[in-house]
This record gives sequence, C-alpha cells and structure tokens, in this order.
Amino acid sequence: MVPVIEVIELTKRYGRRTVVDRLTFTVRPGHVTGFLGPNGAGKSTTLRLILGLGDPTGGTATVGGRPFRGLPRGLRQVGALLDAGDVHGGRTGAAHLRALALSNAIPATRVEEVLHEVGLAGAAGRRIGGYSLGMRQRLGIAGALLGDPPVLLFDEPLNGLDPEGVLWVRRLFRRLADEGRTVFVSSHMMAEMEHTADRLVVIGRGRLIADESLAEFAARAGRTAVTVRAAEPDRLAAVLTAAGATVRPGPDGALEVTGVDAGRIGELALEERLLLYALTERGASLEEAFMELTADSVEYLAGEPR
Repeated sequence: MVPVIEVIELTKRYGRRTVVDRLTFTVRPGHVTGFLGPNGAGKSTTLRLILGLGDPTGGTATVGGRPFRGLPRGLRQVGALLDAGDVHGGRTGAAHLRALALSNAIPATRVEEVLHEVGLAGAAGRRIGGYSLGMRQRLGIAGALLGDPPVLLFDEPLNGLDPEGVLWVRRLFRRLADEGRTVFVSSHMMAEMEHTADRLVVIGRGRLIADESLAEFAARAGRTAVTVRAAEPDRLAAVLTAAGATVRPGPDGALEVTGVDAGRIGELALEERLLLYALTERGASLEEAFMELTADSVEYLAGEPR
C-alpha cells in the first residue's frame, strides 16, 4: 500500500448545516503534516470520515487508494488517536492494547513494546480510570503505533502532556516521518506546529484555505515586523509614524514596527541622526499567519472582555 491520504471533494452535511465543504487535499509520506483550523472548522469530522466513522454526503476519502473500511486488519494499515478518553476505564492499559491486538491479528509481543515506547510500561497493570489525561494520551498513541502502520492520524495529541511529553511526541513524529510514514496531526497549538510540522493543511468553515509548506503558509501573511532599540525611542517612533509605519511599544523599551523594513528604518534613523542599538527583522509567526488568513472563517468569536 502506498501510504497516501487522499481527500477529494469531501462533503459532510448535517441537515442544512455543511460541516465539510468540497474539501480536497493530499497527505504524503515522509512529512509531518499539520491539520489546522479554527474551532468548528470541520477538522475532527474530516478525520472521522477518513477513518470510515461516518458516511460523507459527497466526495471521497481514501488511504492508499482505498476507503479505510475496505482495508483488512485496519490497525496494520492506519493508526489513529481521536479521543484519548474514549476507552473503558475499568480495563488496564495492557488489557486495552491486548484487545486491540487480538482484533487485528497483531502479535501480543507488540503490546509490551509499545507500552515501553510511550513510557507506560510501569503503569501497564493499572486501570485506565486512574490514568491522568497525559497518561491516556500516551496510551492512545500506543494504540496508534500497535500495528506498526504506514499511516498515522492524531487529533490533538498534545492535550494534557507535560513539557517532557510534548518534546517526546515531537521527536516521535519526526522519527515516524523520517521512516517514510504518513503522519497527519490535527492541533490548535500553533506554536507547537511551528516546531513539529513540515507541511500544513488549513481549513475554515469546512473549506480548504491552504495546502503548502510551513514556510509558504507563514509567508502568505505578508507581514514583516522589525524590533528596534534606540537611544531616543519616542523621537524615533514619531519619525517612523510620519513615514507611514505602525509603531507599538515592545519589551524593555523596544519598538515593534510594521509597514517599513529594517533597511528603511536604518535610513530614516541616519537622516535624523538617531542612534540605534539593535535592529532585528522577522517574518510573521505561524500563529500570526493563521490568525490573519483564517479571520473570515472563525465561527465562534468571543467579544472583548469588559
């Protein structure tokens, strides 16, 4: 099986409400692909449709050219973590994985292997009801790895993990992608995707916004910010504002400037005989790009705090 996820004109409606709207994208092996979108964008519904947990209203979602339901011994083909809490709390971690292994003809030896890999070997005999959220996330990841599949899907895998756990997951996803697997990760943690993903699929209101590399997406925001430290920040701010820049106060007396690049700021400072201590230019962060490009797709928008 060629480990490619292919979504073509995928549509899902509930009554008059369209949750996924003619969505088309491809997730290829060898990359960690982030799946981003505002709350209510249709990410979880899309993942469920890929995994055959619902019927699309239109279009197709396939793995390796076939619907997931048509794949024999599914956990050997696709591993997934959708909801870490969707497990029987009365079972032990080991018993839960043994049941999954038995139903997919996976050798029982894999249970001990994946428990060790996710750091739960010492908790294998404990009931899942006593696990913390982070432990349940690790157990869910163990279940996804159980069949050693070429395709892996994760929905918010970092919820409840401590910093060590987040770093472990980041390294795990990188290793899986480097092994030639297809790794598709849905997350709302923009900063973490900046460290984890190679490519992004971004949706809003069920429609595709972007399907491109991380760098290409960030560049689409079209904004460059410059941090300036000067001997006379108030005077420099007035000069830059007069030149059409937007100037905001930054940390420790610095100025955050948009609308003009670092070269122009240096020229203006020289003309006005203003002493600069530092001049640092940076592109838009992933979070800034995401907020700008999905602004029209936010379904649940909070009001200003009072």
